Order: sequence, then structure tokens, then C-alpha cells
Amino acid sequence: MKFEAEWMRGGTSKCWVFEAGHLQEGGASLDVLLPRLYGSPDSRQIDGVGGATSTTSKAVILHRPAGDGVDIEFTFAQVGIEEATVDWGSNCGNCSAVVGLYAIEKGWVVPEGDVTRVVTRNTNTGQVIVQRVATPSGELPDVPSAHMPGVPFPGHLVGLGFQDPAGKTTGALLPTGAATDTITAGGTRWTVSMVDAGAPVVIVQASELGLDPSRYETWQTGIEQQLEVLEQIRRQAAVRMGLTPTIAGAARAIPKLAVVGPPTDRDPASDVNVMMLSMGKPHPALAITGSIALTLAARTPGTVLHAITGRHLGATLRLRTPAGVIETWTEDHDGSLLVGVDRTARTIATTIIHLPEVSGSAAAAALVGATL
Repeated sequence: MKFEAEWMRGGTSKCWVFEAGHLQEGGASLDVLLPRLYGSPDSRQIDGVGGATSTTSKAVILHRPAGDGVDIEFTFAQVGIEEATVDWGSNCGNCSAVVGLYAIEKGWVVPEGDVTRVVTRNTNTGQVIVQRVATPSGELPDVPSAHMPGVPFPGHLVGLGFQDPAGKTTGALLPTGAATDTITAGGTRWTVSMVDAGAPVVIVQASELGLDPSRYETWQTGIEQQLEVLEQIRRQAAVRMGLTPTIAGAARAIPKLAVVGPPTDRDPASDVNVMMLSMGKPHPALAITGSIALTLAARTPGTVLHAITGRHLGATLRLRTPAGVIETWTEDHDGSLLVGVDRTARTIATTIIHLPEVSGSAAAAALVGATL
């Protein structure tokens, strides 16, 4: 079997981008097909196209809707690495940034003016994301020049505006109805905020983990020593937020967990220090869908994040991450609230992925018996 695909970087993630029709030609369930294409289960993903990390084992599947004011729909898949699984429970904001660029490069959307607006919809969450792709003089530049924290090389500038993002997964910005809740894990009571915007996120205070706000560079080591209790908190939050009926049934990808703390007086460039966990490990930058939740949490009185940012927050929120400071923004657009962040994106390769026939195994039976 052969599959057409684009290898693209969006923000601080890499993903393989497929058109839905091309995957359908394989005649297999995506829950079976994608892990095999990526080389899972295998911590190296040596016999597939996966990058062996959570930020490089991702897929975006594109659909072209008929009307409805949406230019392109997309489905995000987080492909397991050590397990032959696919998590469909959330979107990836970084990978979302490739969608508008792909549409322009393929001629699905014609560039207009210095900024081309591409209306996209994520099918995992139903979230509409208004993408603003830089097209100086009405075209994509041959050599992109936009830079962003966490990426050493430039790409095309893509602004992502999440339209009215509150409650897209659970139905409410505060799924439990409270700005803060108490969770008991590891024999300790933790004060957390559970927020749903962009993606469901549980927010934990750095001080309760014993992390020093003035030594952000030490946070990763401190967090890695407490991953087990943080996972307990995250799984209990999944139940509280209505994402799963049982702790054991919590998905790996959602809710996301963010550790937050105040910046030091020596750091006027940021409003809050953040370290987010992705698939059970510290994220090298920041999950962009998670940054949308943090942005609204910072503006919601009573949350642990609002206690840090206070009443003096302006139109932007500056989040210090391991990759540098990421700035989010809010604005009104045609009567809707857009909560957004600027990313860069570029196409790395256009390719054909080869998948040999599999025989004599349970996987082969699944490939034959399943449908997309």
C-alpha cells in the first residue's frame, strides 16, 4: 500500500498531513493503520514515520466541507509510541497551524492581500479556528522569514484565533462549576483549577509541588520527580471534568496538566511561568490548545492562575515556557471572542509512504476486516 502525505512543522510540533480520501484507499481502520504507518508499538518507531516523541508522533487528516462558511475541516490524531493506539480526544494547536498553509499551498484557498484568512474547523472538538496566514503582496513568500520561540529556523507566519473556545469538550469553561477544586493524591490535598477552552486542562500551583518560582530552570527536574502524583491528579481531574467515568479510563492526551507559578521581579518579560505535561512528560515548549485554556483561566476570577496574573492583565498574556516566552491574545471578531496565538509553519517534505502487506497476524486480520 502507498499513501500520499506531507511532512509539515506547525509551531513546535511535527506532523504528517493526510487528505482523508488518500487514507481511505488503504481500506483500513485508522486505529490500526496509523500506528502501523508510524511504526508503533516501538519506543524508536524504527519501522515507520513516527519521530519517537509525543511532539513528533502526530497526524492531521484533512476534509473539504461543503459550504457552512468553513474552508477546511481537520481531524487530529495523537499516535501512540510504545502502544499501538490512537488518541482522538483532543486537538493539537501547534499542528493546527499547518492546515491554513496546506490549503493555500494546494490551491484550496486563494491568497488575498497581505494576510489571507482561512476558516478551519477541528472535528475532534468542533472548534472553529480562524487562521491568518501571512501572504505579502497576495502570495506566500518563497523564503519564509517569521521566527517563534522554540524553533531555530523560520517559517510562514500563521495566527490561530480560537472562536468562542470555552467548553468545547465538556460544555463549560469551568466543568465542575468551581474556579478551584481540591484533589487528594499521594496523601496530599491539592488546590487545582480545571478549565476547558481549546482543550481541557488541570492547573496545579508550582508552590504546592515545592518548586521555587525564582528558579524556573530547576522546575523540570522537580516535576519529573513527581510525575506519578501528577498523573494521579490528572486522572482524578478527568473524572471530575466528566471526560471519563473511571480513573483507569482517563485518556493519555486529555486533560492536559499545567504547573504554574509567578514570575520573579527580575523577569518583566512574562506574566506567569508555565510547564505543561504532554503524554506524561514535561512538554519542551507548550501545548497551544492548553495555552488557550490558560489564557481564559488567567481572566477568570478565583482560578489559581488568576491569583497570579491579577486584575492588571492586558490584551495579551505572556507565558514563560522551556522554549521561551509565548504570547497569547484576545480580540472581538464579528461578535465572537477570538483567543489566539501566533505560530510559524512550513512544509518539510512531500512524499509517498510505503506500507508492506501484513500477513499472518492479528494486525492483518484487523486491516482486512476494518473500514475507515
